[in-house]
Parts: sequence; C-alpha cells; structure tokens
Amino acid sequence: MASAFSSSTSAASLRMNPMCLETQFDYLKLQKMFMFSSSQMIVRFPKCNLKLYMVPCNQIYGRSCMRSSAVGSSSEIRGKHDEGRATSSVFGPNNFRSSNNDLEEQLEELFNEVKTMIKLGKDDDAVDLLQANYEAVKEQVDSGAQGIEEAAVLDVIALGYMALGDLKTVGFLMDVLNKIVNELKDEELLLDSILMHMGSMYSKLENVELSICFYRRSVQIMEKKYGTRSSLLCTPLMGMAKVQGTCRKSREAIKTYQRVVEILESSRGGETEDMIAPLCSLGNLLIKEGRNSDAEYTFNRVLNIYTRSYGERDGRVGMAMYSLAQVKCAKGQVNEAIDLYKSAIQILKDSKHMELDDGILEKMRIDLAELLHVVGRGEEGRALLEECFLISEKLKGKENPSSVPHLVNLATSYSRSKNFAEAERLLRISLQIMMKTVPPDDPSITFPMLNLAVTLYNLHRDEEAERLALDALSIREKAFGKESLPVGEALDCLVSIQTRLEKDDTELLELLKRVLKIQEKTFGHDSEEVMETLKKTVHYLDKMGMKNEKYPLQKKLSILRNKHKQMAKY
Repeated sequence: MASAFSSSTSAASLRMNPMCLETQFDYLKLQKMFMFSSSQMIVRFPKCNLKLYMVPCNQIYGRSCMRSSAVGSSSEIRGKHDEGRATSSVFGPNNFRSSNNDLEEQLEELFNEVKTMIKLGKDDDAVDLLQANYEAVKEQVDSGAQGIEEAAVLDVIALGYMALGDLKTVGFLMDVLNKIVNELKDEELLLDSILMHMGSMYSKLENVELSICFYRRSVQIMEKKYGTRSSLLCTPLMGMAKVQGTCRKSREAIKTYQRVVEILESSRGGETEDMIAPLCSLGNLLIKEGRNSDAEYTFNRVLNIYTRSYGERDGRVGMAMYSLAQVKCAKGQVNEAIDLYKSAIQILKDSKHMELDDGILEKMRIDLAELLHVVGRGEEGRALLEECFLISEKLKGKENPSSVPHLVNLATSYSRSKNFAEAERLLRISLQIMMKTVPPDDPSITFPMLNLAVTLYNLHRDEEAERLALDALSIREKAFGKESLPVGEALDCLVSIQTRLEKDDTELLELLKRVLKIQEKTFGHDSEEVMETLKKTVHYLDKMGMKNEKYPLQKKLSILRNKHKQMAKY
C-alpha cells in the first residue's frame, strides 16, 4: 500500500517513511584492499589423499546444525522475515580427515583463529592469516594440484574474507575456486557443500546467475545421493529461492519454496517449527504476486504453529499477526487488518520481544497509523505517530536526526487535516535539526525541505516554496544524477509550484518531459504515475498549439486510461 504519510497536492506527491534517512542515501563503502603478508600459521598440504566429512558449524547463517539436518530450528520472525534462513554446514577444520590428521588440526586452528580475530576486532591480523594460507594453497594449485582438497581450503579462506566483509577479495577467490570446481566430478565428497557456499557467496556478490547455477548443481548432486524427498535438499533450495526472489524471478522462487514446504511436510510433519522460514518467505512472495488468499493461508499456518508452540502472548505470535495484517490490508479487509495490527503491537509491548524503539515495532505503528488515516481515523493515527516521535526523542535526544522522519510524518498528518500552519512548524523544526547535523549539500536534508515546499505551496506562499524546491532539486541532482527518482520527485513538485507562478510554458513543458522520462524508467510505461504526468504534458502541448507532438501522447494517454479502467473492474 502506498504510504499515507506523504505531503501532496494534486500535482505533486512525496513519500516519507521512518527509515528513509538510512536507506535512501546509503553511500558505497570502500572495500578493504587485498593484503599480501605472511603469518606464523600456514596450512601445509600433506602428500596424501584426503577423506572429507562434514561437521556442524555456524559461519554462514549464524546457527549450528548436523549434516543430516538441513533446516535447523527457526529463528524469531523479524519484519518481513529473514528469507532463506535454513542452516548450512560449513567447512570448518573438522571437515577434513587425513591419515595423519595434520590438515584437519591445522584447518581447525586456522578457522577458529580467524573467527576469534574478527570477534576481537583484529581484522588486519585475520587478513594476514588468510593471505598466508592463500599463498600456500596457490602454490599447490600452480603446481597442478586442483582437487577437492584445494577447493575446500579455498572455500574456508573465502568464507573468512566474507566474514571480514572484503567482497573484493571474495570475488577474486571465487574466480579461482570456480575454475577448480567446474573440473571436479559430482561424485567428489563435499562438493555439494562447497557449491552451496559458492551459491551463497555469489549471492552476496550480486552475481545472481552464478549463484543460482551453483545452488542448482548442489541440489542435483544431493538428489542423486539422498533422493528427491530428502530434507537435506532444503538448505540449497532455500538459498536458491532467496536469490530467485531478489532477482525478480518470483514465480520460480514460489515454486522452490513450495517444494521445501512439501519436503518438510513429508519428512517432519506440517506443524514443525522448521516450516516457519520457508512459509514466511513464501507468504511474502505471494503478496508481491497479488496472490493474497494464498498468502493469508500461508501466514495463518505460521500463526498457528507459533501459537501452538509458545502460547497466544508470545512475541513471535505478534510478529505473525503483523504479517497477517499486511495480507488483510492487501485484500482490502481494513477493519480486520487494524485489529491485527493493534493486537500485534500490544503483544510485542507486553512480551518485551523487542525494544520500544526497534525499527520493526516502529514500522508497525506507522503502518497502522497510515491505515487509520486512510479510513478517516486521523486522530488515532496521529497519536501513534506522536508516540513514535516521543520514543525517539526520549531515547536519542531532542535534536537527533532520527526524530526528523517522525516530525515529517506528523507534519503530513496535520496537512491531511488542513492544519498547514502546524505542519509548517514541525517541518521547520526538522529542517533546523538536519541543518545542524549534516552538511548543507547532504541529500537527506531534502526530505524536510521538499515537504516544507509542498506545505508552503498549500499556504499559497509560492515564491518561498519555489526557492526550497529549487534547492532540493539542485542537491538531489548532484547526489543522484539528473535522471534519478529523487530528482523526478523534486521536479514534479517544482512544476506544480511554477505552474501557479505562471512561469514560461516552454520551460514547464521541458520539466514535465524530464519527469515523464524518469517515471517511465522507474515505474514502467503503463504506470499510474506516467498516466498523470502524460495528462499534464498533453495539456501544455495543447495550450502551446504543438499538435504534432500532442497527438501520439494523447493516443497513448487514451490507451492507458482504458487499461486502468479495465483493471479497476477486476
């Protein structure tokens, strides 16, 4: 559902949510350089064949499980639910057994030492240790030894760099590892697990095609070993489904999650907690695909499993109610959704499942406030927004920038009630806070700035509104580029203001063309946003007598209107 807390006019609309200052302007961080150094602890390769086996380890997903248990106990549901939280065995040192046990013991020491260094904040020491071991295995690879042993050690090293967050080095190691595993036969011990890890790491590297490819090969190997109904398949299937979902292959992801659910139902029964992770991930995808009835059934299953396991007042039950409320909202069952939201929030408060200022609980309050505004219960909704603001102010201080989104949301609530004076007061406070805490060209400052411009427009103070809109536009163009969505929002606002100021039609038409181009790129050529901007563009073309340009756009607008009318019928 579109955000209810957006300052708007008939021609401009801006969106704001409590996480915007953190998510919209998250700049790229520098990657750690690949360090070449030596260390006192280097894994030496014995001149013998190695027998490999699996042991539990928690490096990838943060939980332990036996090799025979592909999905461990489910973690607490948080927010949109962690997708793909099925556990995965990892090559720890105990994964290796040789005739003299030297490699096994040394890898155990290496693996534990790296984890300890990272935990203690000694990242540079961990890099030195991993690099020294990489040089040792590289010497073996260069001499022609490119078997499962070398692949397994490279996998451990890559996992170490992944834990350090050094994706550049992980990418380099994955290239080396890729060449080795592509030449290995499927019958090699532990190859299925190496492939799972590679699928996970390629996902982190945002190479979705290779990620899916390695997950799929891992599944195929395990199917031959354990059969197509084995619960061991759940780990790579969950990983693959998560990647499919993130790269917009929703239908494929749904089928994969459904397969996981079917496997678990047949092997462990339909009421086990192991069902939670795939059911939650499946439910979220079903909502995205508009299959709301299927999503409702899925989240009801989650709610029933948690209620049966922990009782009606447990925090996990509250989170399941939250998911179910979102489904009810998508189905248009507003009253049921409001009741579920209220129950979920109260359960989470009473159970102390999370802190009062937790981002998930905060989002729940805002979602409920949004819904209350939509159904005309604005005062109730505003009380929730004030609660969010007061919690933030109490815990983080009066002039902390984290309070700004709450001030903006409150201002928008007042704007909906036509109390533009109060909205202006709150927006000026939020703008002052931002100006004290960030540089003047920081893009986060444009959120209260542009909302204030819209409020001043509603107060018919157009010249001041124009100045703010122009400032916001300039900052966003420098930060995001001239064809970005934030720039499109600022342009849309500016067009509305300058239209009433009776600025030159030619200039306004050029601005509208820029908005249209951005919206088509972002939302698609058939979106409602595009249709609204087309109306304005056709109006100006008609006003300026530009018939040759007007007719094709007018025809497109007519087609879009008919299409949206048909959609509304269904």
